[in-house]
Amino acid sequence: MPPCQRALSRRAFLTGSAALTANAILPATAPAATQDAYGVLQVWSCGGLAEAFMPANARFKEITGIEIAYTGAFAAALGKSLMGNAVTEVFAGRVLDLARKLRAAEKMIYFEPLCFSRYVLVTPKGNPAGISDIQDLAKPGIRVILAPKASPPGGQAVIGLLKKAGVATKALQNAVVQGSCVQRTMKQLIDGQGDVSVVEYRLTRMPLFVDKVEVISIPTQYFPSPPLTFTIGVMQAARDRSLADRYVAYILSPEGQAIFENAGFIPASSEQGRQLVEKLGVKDA
Repeated sequence: MPPCQRALSRRAFLTGSAALTANAILPATAPAATQDAYGVLQVWSCGGLAEAFMPANARFKEITGIEIAYTGAFAAALGKSLMGNAVTEVFAGRVLDLARKLRAAEKMIYFEPLCFSRYVLVTPKGNPAGISDIQDLAKPGIRVILAPKASPPGGQAVIGLLKKAGVATKALQNAVVQGSCVQRTMKQLIDGQGDVSVVEYRLTRMPLFVDKVEVISIPTQYFPSPPLTFTIGVMQAARDRSLADRYVAYILSPEGQAIFENAGFIPASSEQGRQLVEKLGVKDA
């Protein structure tokens, strides 16, 4: 499947969520024995987390025998659906405000910090242009590849980062590609169509791209705060609260968090993650 087609489209997601609302969620008062007989837990997340959730879900099934009915989709579509009539049992979303809105609307029972994203510079193997830091994107002759039209918060977040670094205007002038799909622009970079791009580190851990680019750190002071945070919570529609709690506990366990770290995220349980929890106020109040 081509890059950027793995996540459900907004239309497909909304159509699917309507069917789930009608057929997949049992009344909260259903007997526990009946719920356990289904052996399925419904989990939704924003699409950026899919590379971590898929192996985590497979491992949870190995441990418990419980099947995870997993859906990953664009954050905007998820938020709009869940604030409406759509339901799921566990939700892991991007941007802290969304979790807070779901709690305030009594759609979610509670949430916990899950992980954080971080941004890096990537270059083709060997770094032929000699890129060393974010300021190099403003240098004459540097071919920059960006995806400013990517689905929120992807494109907007990178532009915000460039603005905080003071290089946005010149970096955009140097842009030889201004795409709408971060995975497609990564492939263009690997193919040598540009010298440097700014992406979330998680992209460099995807099977399509692992070990195919050079990675250069960006100072955290330039990171845009809202897109950094991912949370996970149990929804009011959970058929079996104890099972949903057990799943969340596994995802937040050392084994579960290691899977997210391997996928390129900063685990909330790590030292850096705990610092970000405090700095960004990622708490269920």
